Amino acid sequence: IDTLNAPHGRTLDVDLKSKLNRGRRIIVNGMTNNKKPAFSWVKNGEGKDYDYSQDHLYVKVPSSATNGELAIVEDTLKPGFFLARHHHKKMTEIFFVVEGQVQFIFDGKTITTDKGDTISVPPNTWHAAKSTNGGKMLTIFKNGRFDVYLERLSKMTKADFKNKKLMKRVSHEFDIYNE
Repeated sequence: IDTLNAPHGRTLDVDLKSKLNRGRRIIVNGMTNNKKPAFSWVKNGEGKDYDYSQDHLYVKVPSSATNGELAIVEDTLKPGFFLARHHHKKMTEIFFVVEGQVQFIFDGKTITTDKGDTISVPPNTWHAAKSTNGGKMLTIFKNGRFDVYLERLSKMTKADFKNKKLMKRVSHEFDIYNE
């Protein structure tokens, strides 16, 4: 085992045989030998953030880090939060309630969740959500690029948001259907 010096006074133990073996992946400072991240670390209160009128979102794991398979978002719900009824054709959403109470509304059924509860919403399931007093959720989007959707929304103008055809096209591009 050899010790390599890493930035910020850290050291990293590396097997010299692994360093010399071209067919094996070598991880140094969180990067593999093919320049792809081996891991990511996003600290509390960090991540690409989007502060909207009803909630404040932090992207914890972008879909680009998982070949588009997953995106994970921390969502701080402001009092009076309401997410309109919608469904996804391919995407599964998993909501983990970190703080507060969140009501999930499914056709004919309302479920009130508390801290520590998890709701899994498979494709083609109509759902809405609301939180009277606010809260916090960690949301996992499977087969969705929700982080890319947030990025797209952040670049749109007020006129774009008023354009119903454009909004429908953007929503459908990211597997969000309101009708």
